[in-house]
Amino acid sequence: MNLASPFSITLIVITALAFLGLPIGHAMIAGSILYLLLAGLDMGTAAEQILNGMYSNYVILSVPLFILAAEFMNIGSMTDRLMTFCNALVGRFRGGLAHVNILQSIIFAGMSGSAIADAAGTGRMMQVMMTRDGRYTASYAAALTAVSSVIGPIIPPSIPMVLYALISDASIGFLFLGGVIPGLLMALSQMIIVAVTARRRNFPIEKPVPLRKLPRITWEAFPSLMMPVVLLGGIYTGIMTPTEAAAVAAAYALIISVGLYRSVSWRDFYNSLAVSARTSTSIGMLIAGSLVFNYVVTVENIPEGVKAILSAWELSPTGFLILVNVLLLLLGCVLEGTAILLIVVPVFIPTAQALGIDLVHFGVVVVVNIMIGLITPPYGLLLFIMANISGEPLRYIVRDTLPFLFAMIVALAILTFMPETVLWLPRMFGYQG
Repeated sequence: MNLASPFSITLIVITALAFLGLPIGHAMIAGSILYLLLAGLDMGTAAEQILNGMYSNYVILSVPLFILAAEFMNIGSMTDRLMTFCNALVGRFRGGLAHVNILQSIIFAGMSGSAIADAAGTGRMMQVMMTRDGRYTASYAAALTAVSSVIGPIIPPSIPMVLYALISDASIGFLFLGGVIPGLLMALSQMIIVAVTARRRNFPIEKPVPLRKLPRITWEAFPSLMMPVVLLGGIYTGIMTPTEAAAVAAAYALIISVGLYRSVSWRDFYNSLAVSARTSTSIGMLIAGSLVFNYVVTVENIPEGVKAILSAWELSPTGFLILVNVLLLLLGCVLEGTAILLIVVPVFIPTAQALGIDLVHFGVVVVVNIMIGLITPPYGLLLFIMANISGEPLRYIVRDTLPFLFAMIVALAILTFMPETVLWLPRMFGYQG
């Protein structure tokens, strides 16, 4: 690569700006404008790419709406009731609260679509519950909450899958369906690790909830449990698009929290709007930056160049998927997941199509990789979040995360080598891929 070429200079500038602390979205916009200047192209193209990309993709609107739905759940008592329901189901087993942590992530996954929302929404509550009276060490509770949170964006709805659909034109509905079995497989791998560790470290058994109380607990949690049914039922019956379903999810969470549970104040409502706006803005700037930078990548013909290089290597579809897995896992150690999804993944999509790899299968594998990246040191964003919540040193949380990380990589290998684990459910609903 010629280091004096406009594209090389652009990469150097983007990297330097990011290391200096500028948000990666802003860095990509600045670097891309510099490229247009150096290449003698119209710098107004940057604004054109952002406007066309942001306003012509209706699906982007679902991102802030899913974030808002998660915030409305957190300010109400929906999460508390779900936690009580999960404890009634699995709290009676050895290591019961650890299993509760994973089960609540499975249920919460059908509502928020965000790993960070899951960790932030229930992380503090699970940390307090698990460490009370010395039941579990603070580092183990934090590690488990971090790894269980990655289930959220794999089981639908999923903000990363929405973004993948944006760059690949794959069906969001079938991507959502494709994530169900992989998400449950991830949860199963975590529960196996918990079960083994519980016997070895003699984790406590929680006081069983009497069976006569289970109907009342279920009834109190029923409106919360119905949220995934309303959301996904609307999508797969064709009544709603994913974007409309995200709006319905936000409205449903607000109505249940305010009208039924009566647990929301005006201050809570305002704070949830403010938090959602800030989070949505940060993601929106990243999407805007990726739209401009992807134009630069297209002008430089990078995807076709990568396709030609990989073709020369004569990789099989399986070999290509292994290569992508390794690269994404390594990148996840140092880069934020959304940046990987919007910048790196588009380069691989033409090659995946040329090799006959199904884009729904490829998308789910990519999202699982990116979610694992959230718990891989040194960058792992969820590890930092839980270190902040728990007050534990990061090295202890990383230590307790490693067995789960190994189990999740094994689950990722199963998804990679057995496409039917992803595609079976979409095909049951008519997917022809």
